[in-house]
Amino acid sequence: MVDEEAVTEALTNVIDPELGLDFVELGLIYGVDVDGSKVSVTFTLTTPACPIGPQISEQIEEFVGELEGVEEVTSSMVFTPPWSPDKMSEDAKFALGY
Repeated sequence: MVDEEAVTEALTNVIDPELGLDFVELGLIYGVDVDGSKVSVTFTLTTPACPIGPQISEQIEEFVGELEGVEEVTSSMVFTPPWSPDKMSEDAKFALGY
């Protein structure tokens, strides 16, 4: 059975093409819910005008769907609460000069 930690690890493969950092480090993953073989991921983008939402949804579904025990993946993009640099990990802040 898959757990939240394995899903979060898989999500480190989802890279922001502009910043070159993964969505987990950037604080763009807002939630992971595992219900047996079904996984739901809630994420945001750095700005609502960012055009990569569909691409990110596909990557989330691809990488999480490859985990053993996962039969269904849903991803939901939200903009509340709005993302800010405060949500980034310390490593991401350092890499981006915050």
